[in-house]
Amino acid sequence: MEDYIKDSAPKTQESFSEKYLFNVPVFILEPFINDINLDLVIHKIEAVLPREFVRNVEALYIGRFDHLDDRDVNAAYKDGVIYLTNVQDDEEDIVDDIVHELAHVVEEMYGMKLYTDGRIEGEFLGKRKRLFDLLKAAGYDVSIEAFANPEYSRAFDEFLYKEIGYPALMSISAGLFISPYAITSVNEYFANGFEAYFLKNDKKHLINLSPQLYYKIEQIIENINLNRE
Repeated sequence: MEDYIKDSAPKTQESFSEKYLFNVPVFILEPFINDINLDLVIHKIEAVLPREFVRNVEALYIGRFDHLDDRDVNAAYKDGVIYLTNVQDDEEDIVDDIVHELAHVVEEMYGMKLYTDGRIEGEFLGKRKRLFDLLKAAGYDVSIEAFANPEYSRAFDEFLYKEIGYPALMSISAGLFISPYAITSVNEYFANGFEAYFLKNDKKHLINLSPQLYYKIEQIIENINLNRE
């Protein structure tokens, strides 16, 4: 279904409600279930992110998508397209979702600069190890092998979400991770830090919590600024 939409949408733009995020077309395939000011969402994102971050994005589609429902997520980036569910609470939720997916776009664009030296992964796995120790001490049945894998695992994600629960994780992981979802993989660790850097207006907290991640984002911004000169 997503491939069909991607192929056909540019040919049938007049049949959709279309807007632009920078130069990226936004296609509303199904309207939001709540009253959402999409212009405000676009304005907020364009105010905080460099235009360069959407260079690899071909389109943004809003509607109902099986691959979002299957994973129980609100948004995803796949093959140059950001998919966003039309089931949203308010504008802030949508801004968070889109910026989070743009973090994964940035990973695709700057992966070598971000990950080759292993600093972000090392920082992430160090936090995972400390969290493992805390959970073990709290009486949870945890496996060090799962905590030592930086890649996303649906089984590990469900273990964190369903067996431990995000409320408990929020308390136990305070001072280690920005949010429980950042624990699931090094990629989500980066994406949550990216959100904090650009949306939360608390860079001091991010640099104290995740200094390697913070400095990598700073390097990307510096690189963009140098290329503009």
